[in-house]
Amino acid sequence: MRVLVNGLATAGRKTGIGHYTSELLRCLHQLVEPEEVQVFQPGWMGRAKHYLAGLRPSIEKPVNLRASATPPHPTWTMRVYDWVGRVGQAAYRWRFRRFARAGRYDLYHEPSFLPIDCDLPTVVTIHDLSVLLHPEWHPADRVAHHQRQFERGLTQASHVLAVSEHARQEIIRTLGLPADRVSRTYLGVRPGLAPLPPEEVTARLHQMGLPPRYLLYLGSIEPRKNVLMLLRAYCSLPVTVRLHYPLVLAGPWGWNSADVHEYLEREARHRGVFYVGYVADEQLPVLYNGARALVFPSRYEGFGLPPVEMLACGGAVLASTAGAVAETVGTRGCLLDPDDLAGWRRAMERVCTDQDWWQMLRQNAVDAAHAFTWERCARETLAVYRHLTESPATCQQRLHQAA
Repeated sequence: MRVLVNGLATAGRKTGIGHYTSELLRCLHQLVEPEEVQVFQPGWMGRAKHYLAGLRPSIEKPVNLRASATPPHPTWTMRVYDWVGRVGQAAYRWRFRRFARAGRYDLYHEPSFLPIDCDLPTVVTIHDLSVLLHPEWHPADRVAHHQRQFERGLTQASHVLAVSEHARQEIIRTLGLPADRVSRTYLGVRPGLAPLPPEEVTARLHQMGLPPRYLLYLGSIEPRKNVLMLLRAYCSLPVTVRLHYPLVLAGPWGWNSADVHEYLEREARHRGVFYVGYVADEQLPVLYNGARALVFPSRYEGFGLPPVEMLACGGAVLASTAGAVAETVGTRGCLLDPDDLAGWRRAMERVCTDQDWWQMLRQNAVDAAHAFTWERCARETLAVYRHLTESPATCQQRLHQAA
């Protein structure tokens, strides 16, 4: 068996798909020989992708789509940006296909939705269907790209991986795929995310310039994350609660976040909201451990990593009922309708003032997160690889040896 994995998502600052790809590869390499699973490294193309992604917020004209019935007219800088992006993608695809042919691989795994067209049998990880089901939450160029490429990618895919049972059922139902072509492989908790000694947390929070206690939002700031509702709910809390428990927003600015930025500057900063931006991986354990609770009001998730990672650190979770969050958090968090502003306000006030309820939310939190490991994700992914590349006799022999 020789599997080629596209490593583009691991370049630069990692978001959810980048962490998925990195952690999956790390654990796969612990299970197989080096030549069995190899990575196509993006090199300078990955660095260019990271640079272009960082440029986008500064050249894209801010717009509040709630107040605009028509899409914004693209500026010449956005046209140049899109053209450079398309040329870069074409060059990357050409280089990938050349590498795949030279390596005589048996299987190609695309960890990020849209596979590069090639002759290899292909496994595709579809993290969610938000671009198809809710195009209003995504930039027009991303939606158009998916519309052009998604159907072709499904035709190329021999098998699809979903990151939760909710996502798996949605893929089967929406795309009409046979159930045996879609496997669920849960995401995991990254190494180092665990409870820390309180004195260590206090010292490191001081070094990071953060308050000693706070509510935490972690994730990109974009329409489907529902951050504006969260800010309004938080700003309506009593003054004493906000003074003792500021709200820390940690994550990069995403597409169409002008309304959140405007509200943050006009109202929220003066009412106890701190924006700290992207947080490096090595700082995440302290960030989670220092929070009174994680607040995660997303309208849609294929999995929802931050709530599970907060549980792994022994923390309290207030999360929405949307998408797969109810599946992954289960009964260990307080789940709220993403549009229930009054409910979010009450839950935030209670978690800050009711010590018994706060302790109840934290009870057995670490145990609840134990089911989600990257080692398990890798083993289940490897089973799909072997199913697609090995003969039935070899699979039967392997099962017999394991027994």
